[in-house]
Amino acid sequence: MTDPVGDLLNLLDIERLELDLFRGQSPDERASQRVFGGQVIAQSLVAAYRTVPEDRLCHSLHAYFIRPGDPKVPIIYQVDHARDGGSFTTRRVVAVQHGKQIFNMAASFQTNEDSWEHQHDMPDVPGPEGLKSLRERRVEIVDALPQAMRDEFTRERDIEIREVEPLDLLRPEPSSDRHHVWFRVSRPVNVSPALHHCLLAYASDMNLLSSCYRPHGITWLQHNKLMSASLDHAMWLHGPIQFDEWHLYSMDSPFAGKGRGFNRGQIFNQSGQLVASVAQEGLVRRLQPKP
Repeated sequence: MTDPVGDLLNLLDIERLELDLFRGQSPDERASQRVFGGQVIAQSLVAAYRTVPEDRLCHSLHAYFIRPGDPKVPIIYQVDHARDGGSFTTRRVVAVQHGKQIFNMAASFQTNEDSWEHQHDMPDVPGPEGLKSLRERRVEIVDALPQAMRDEFTRERDIEIREVEPLDLLRPEPSSDRHHVWFRVSRPVNVSPALHHCLLAYASDMNLLSSCYRPHGITWLQHNKLMSASLDHAMWLHGPIQFDEWHLYSMDSPFAGKGRGFNRGQIFNQSGQLVASVAQEGLVRRLQPKP
């Protein structure tokens, strides 16, 4: 029996080669030509966490995707101790393949502090109960896809996703850039608060870039219409995260142009607490029809 969540936890259990040097692997995904961006974010954050005192949790990270990752070879993560302060710790992580940087990230960690508090309210949207899962929606249309895509398209996933305002994947119509997704790790996990951060960082790269597709009536399945890739990724972690419970990802895209789309997200737990904020710019290049 498959266990996608166990596979994900193994993926994040990167190997320590030296004090500040780590090696990560990629899953065996024959359909993928490049490494999923959320994997590199999460593995980089794991590498950084392993060099930080246990009483400090990540409160922000800022990352750039520089080159596509090659899923056939390991990724080497080099951690630089930028600063160790009284309450803040800063790390810089560089991911390398084939002797070149494919990704770099700066992350900051902080001891727990009391302070003034406020937050925006969670959007009033239907809860996850009664919504179709992404896998259920994919199974409904799988017969319209080439045979070679079907197994990968409908396989069990490590992250369960339920969209509140889903588009028709095959025949999308222009829609609002604002949309909402419920997501969580697909089964309960007993892991540290730091690893829950890493799991959320992994999933935060899902669905966000599609915000800037929606007003133009396109989806990622329309390979003949667009070329897309994440260019950078920023994340701020505001509160405790238990990512095997439902969280609402509320996303929008204030701007797209010049071959790029800018996307934002707020992540709330089911009690309405804002636990993270995300921003990302992505490549969204229109492809010209072949003559």
